[in-house]
Amino acid sequence: MKIREIIKGQGKCLSFEFFPPKTPVGEEKLLKRIENLKVFNPSFISVTQHAGSDTLGKTKHIVRKLHDETGLTVMPHITCADPRRSELEPVINYYQQLGTENILALRGDPEEYGAEVFDGQEHFRFASDLVRFLATYQRFCVGVAVYPEGHLESPNLGLDTAHTRQKIDQGAEFGITQMFFENFHFYQMMDRFEQSGIDIPIIAGIMPIIDFQKVERFSELSGVEIPVPIVTRFEEIEDPDDVIKAGIDLATEQCLDLLENGVRYFHFYTLNRDEPAAMILNNLSSALG
Repeated sequence: MKIREIIKGQGKCLSFEFFPPKTPVGEEKLLKRIENLKVFNPSFISVTQHAGSDTLGKTKHIVRKLHDETGLTVMPHITCADPRRSELEPVINYYQQLGTENILALRGDPEEYGAEVFDGQEHFRFASDLVRFLATYQRFCVGVAVYPEGHLESPNLGLDTAHTRQKIDQGAEFGITQMFFENFHFYQMMDRFEQSGIDIPIIAGIMPIIDFQKVERFSELSGVEIPVPIVTRFEEIEDPDDVIKAGIDLATEQCLDLLENGVRYFHFYTLNRDEPAAMILNNLSSALG
């Protein structure tokens, strides 16, 4: 089912993001973790694609496995960096034959792929170009990334909003935010979008901090602010179990504030774990209704 139709029908959205495991054992563990999360009736699950040896092949493989074995709506990511433009059609046909109806279209990270990849010739230069290509199939509901604090490469928030508008004009039907830790940025982004006539569903991307050093690295690479009180809070914790507990508490507080301000669409960056997201959602059970 197309995500725009799921959101329209339910008036809410809950999703989880996973990355392709490297081994068959990892795949079986992932299936068990997804099974544990099915109790929360996710609207869809997504599968990432990153740079590295045959990561596109790994994404295609795990999308098929999850499609066949979970009964859930599965959304693959596709980047401008991989595959090449000349190799896109077989990939799209693969997903079509599988029954995939949703794709998240991303440019890809220059830090991973190298900025020279996005040349506009062998590869698409921008995510909006990939969105336009996917829209020609009239088969997929295409989602895109949006940035509460602005994309790292955008010189200002106005231009960042214009780039989002361009992706919608090319056919994007929903957005998922980059992780953020200060809700103020999300609310400001939504105000900018409203003023610009952007009215597609925007799903809030939530990253529970279960490994502070890892999340700190992600933040530095993507230009996301971790507020000083949060940094101080985690720098004072030594026990890894206490870090996880603090991360769950923090994400619960963040989601409660979003819910109180009318947000009903949530996407959890799981890092292929089920317990943190499950504990957060259990904490939110009365607020979610």
